[in-house]
Formats: sequence, structure tokens, C-alpha cells
Amino acid sequence: MAPLKSINQDDLRNHNLSVVLDTMLRSVSPMSRAELAKTTGLTKATMSLLAPMLIDGGAVREGEPSSVTAYGRPSTPLAVRGGGFCGMGLQINTDGYGFIVLDLTGHTVVGRWASESMEDRDPDEIFSRLDDLVVEGEQVIRERGMTLAGCGLALPGLVTDDMRLLTARNLGWEELDLGRFAVVNHLHPRPGNEANMAALAQIPGFATQRHGDGAVGPSDSFLYISTDIGIGGAIVRRGKVVDGDHGFAGELGHVSVALDGPVCRCGRRGCLESYAGRRALVETAGIARGRHATRAEAVDELMKRWHDGDGRVIEAMNSASAAMASCVASAINILDVGTVMLGGLWDRFGMSFATGIEDRINPQLLGAPQVRAHVLLPEVNVQPALRGAAQVGLRAFIDRPLDFLAPSAQSD
Repeated sequence: MAPLKSINQDDLRNHNLSVVLDTMLRSVSPMSRAELAKTTGLTKATMSLLAPMLIDGGAVREGEPSSVTAYGRPSTPLAVRGGGFCGMGLQINTDGYGFIVLDLTGHTVVGRWASESMEDRDPDEIFSRLDDLVVEGEQVIRERGMTLAGCGLALPGLVTDDMRLLTARNLGWEELDLGRFAVVNHLHPRPGNEANMAALAQIPGFATQRHGDGAVGPSDSFLYISTDIGIGGAIVRRGKVVDGDHGFAGELGHVSVALDGPVCRCGRRGCLESYAGRRALVETAGIARGRHATRAEAVDELMKRWHDGDGRVIEAMNSASAAMASCVASAINILDVGTVMLGGLWDRFGMSFATGIEDRINPQLLGAPQVRAHVLLPEVNVQPALRGAAQVGLRAFIDRPLDFLAPSAQSD
């Protein structure tokens, strides 16, 4: 029998502070101490100790007292404070690389993106350029007196917990030790798959202040699909990304939808990516081939021809939609998740297109017609993986606030 682990006062305070911060981030409006105590289950006495720690530490601010309550005392709302703690997101993707810094309110402190074709680029060169790029971000953080809580790194491939990129085929990268790069050594980012990071950005209140009701709630389940040159996926169950045993859960792009289909870059036949990925769509539509098919101009031309009603583009999208619906229906039958979020390139085709895919999916569900899936477009559709990576960095503060609060703010 394993020995029991004792919990000291700091462990308990970290837990309670984290619960309070999570509750505030998930709320669409400021909350009073009494409301926080009721919602979290903490006593009012405990809240009277925790609130000053978060206020003095610069994570929370007091608003203007509201009107007198039924008990004759005004209620002072507490809100998450921006400008104090921040997280940095890094990303290398098939269309470039960059960084962003977010504070607890979700405000962008600073960010930069270098748009470049990334196919078969030297990883040492790209990571070196990313390291040069983030210098500006670190300078802004210092100048504003902010505290960098942590950093996330979004990559378009299979990433392990021991800091290895096993493969990113659309970059031409295999078996990379991420620890060999300077930017990783000095920022110590938590790496992850770009689809997982993009899915995190869709969860309201995950690490930044929730604004409005949104497409999904903080504790909802959904399947996020990232559509780019490759097709990625992420499974969110009750507000948490399901990583799987090796961190690779959700790799929908390499589900075979046709055993006699075209050969994918992974070596298998008929992968979803071979029909629905950005390169595949551009090539099938006859717009460009090879490296030229991955360029932004080719995607812009694809969208233009789509809106113009070009026959080859419509045929390519119909074929891709059928493949997507088949794959997603199988995933829903396995996972029992009723909401699908279609991000990336396919978001640009609009809600009517997403509804068409929904109509293709539902007849293929085992529980139909009683069980129906809903296909949504993401609320966060501009650089979602980059923003999700920054929120991964912010979680370091939310999960262990005492590691970052000044000693003066922690005193009783």
C-alpha cells in the first residue's frame, strides 16, 4: 500500500486560490466574495483570506461597490485583472512561425507572425528565427513589469512528453529533440500538437477571462477539427483535452476513408488528409501542384473560385465533404461526442457549408435519428493554436498561484 501523502498549508492554499481563479475566469461577469464562496463551496472566512492575496498579488481587482443588498451592505465585485500575469504562445506551422503574449483578460500584449512557406525548411534555422522573434516579446513583458507565468509551443505533428517531435510530415521533420533549440532552453515551453492547442483556445475560461456565452461552455465536450495542409483533431471531454496514452489522440487526418484511395504522405492509402487537406483541395481543383499548392495565394484562389461557383472547386469540396463526414461519423460513433467544431481553412466556407456537412454526418450515426451531431464554427478563428499555446503558459499561474504571488501578498 502506498504511503499517504500529507497536504501542507501551501498545498491547500494553492488549491483554493486555483479554484477561485478558475471560477472567476469561467464567469461572464465579476463576482462578489459571497458569490465566489457560494459557487466554490469555500467558506466566507476562507474567501476573506484569499481575496486580498489575489488583489495584492495583481491578479484580481475590485470593482465599484454595487447597490445595497437585501442585507443592507453593498457588494464589491471582483474581476480578473489584466497587465500583471501573462503567458507566451509559440507556434511553428505549415505557413509560418511566431509568438503571442496574452494576459489573464485575454488581451494581446504583443505578438508577431512571420508568414513563410515552411515545406522542407531546416528546423535549426526556423527555431533560431523564432528565438530572434520572441526577443521583442520578452522586452515588452519586462518594460511593462509583467510576470511571464509560462509558455506553450504548438507544432503540426506528434509531440511527446519528453520534448521530442516524432514527426511533422508536412514540414518534412522527423525525430527532433526539441531541447537542442535555444528558444526551448530559455523559455521552457510546454510543447503540444497544434490541434490540441487550438481546441484549448475554444474552451471559455480555460486560462483567460470568458467573454459571453460562446459556441461551447467551459465544461462541454466536443471534437475539434483543424483543417490546414494537414488535418488535425482534438477530443475535448468535459472541458479538458484528451491526450491519450502517448499524447496523440485525435489524429483524424490519417483515418483511412478509402482503402483504394491515393497514397498519403504517411504511407497509407485513402487518408482523410488526402481528400480534405489544403494541398489536396488545391491540387484536385486544378489550381496548383506541389509546393505551389501550399502557398497562401493558392488558397485565396481556391476561395475565389468557390464563391464564383467554379465546377472543379465545387466537385473537390463535395468529395472532401463526403470524406470528412464519413471520418467524423466514425469518430462520433466511437467517442460519443455530439458537437463538432470545424476550424482552420474550412471555417472560411461559412456556416451553410458546415450545416451541409452536418447533414451528411447524421444519417451515418448509429443512434440516428434520436442522436444528432451539431457542426459549429469556432469562436476563436484567428491563430487559435498560438492563442491556445499562450493559455497553456498562463495555466502555470492558475494551477499554482503561490509560485508567482509575491511573499507580501501571501501573508495572513
